[in-house]
Amino acid sequence: MNKNNSSPYYSRIDYVQASMLEEFVQNTDEAQSMFEMLESYLVEKKLVDYVYEVDALIDLRGNSYHTKRTEINKFMKSYPDYVIEQLDSIKHKDEITHLFNKWVSDRVRYMPKEEAEHFLEGIHQERHAVKQMLKYYEELSLIGLVIYINGELKGFTVGERINQDTATVIIEKTDFEILGCAQFIFREFSKMLKEHYNITYINVGDDMGFENLRKVKMSYRPFKLVPKYTIYQK
Repeated sequence: MNKNNSSPYYSRIDYVQASMLEEFVQNTDEAQSMFEMLESYLVEKKLVDYVYEVDALIDLRGNSYHTKRTEINKFMKSYPDYVIEQLDSIKHKDEITHLFNKWVSDRVRYMPKEEAEHFLEGIHQERHAVKQMLKYYEELSLIGLVIYINGELKGFTVGERINQDTATVIIEKTDFEILGCAQFIFREFSKMLKEHYNITYINVGDDMGFENLRKVKMSYRPFKLVPKYTIYQK
């Protein structure tokens, strides 16, 4: 990384799992003590990832998922003519970009000013990530789906396999005005991920430090919370 940066202090490794951190420490030169290693690197704990059992997200059984089932049923009753398609990065590119921009404006409209300012700081990076995702969709072997209502794209989601038993949801956006769409597309994509990868778990990433997003992700009853770390050079 240092070869690509103007200063070695810019180099860091993000999204390091605890198991990878242990391997990093164990692979440090045996002649170098732990104290000396920590003099060169700074390890910082970041937000946790939310990991769910895929069958729980598909079946939504029990009282704890009652609200989710109700929202999905209302969506299906209100929009019986919905159409689901597997995401095509060329065919759906412009419509995905349009929905993403609408999603941003809607989010800011309903956010407190302080939270909106923090939110907008990260939007440039997320918008760039969406562009890169669409550009390299095939090369990265990603999988996704879109949902149409009355001929308009109202939701999209993309994921990939990250290990033998776990897939991840990289991004999911739906139109706020379509009640129940987020819950519906999340369940349908969970089905797709299980069918395509035969996985047991789904990792939906962290909550970005937003309280509302934390509440939503906790409401799905995570199977476990996985801490992440960043390794910096001092």
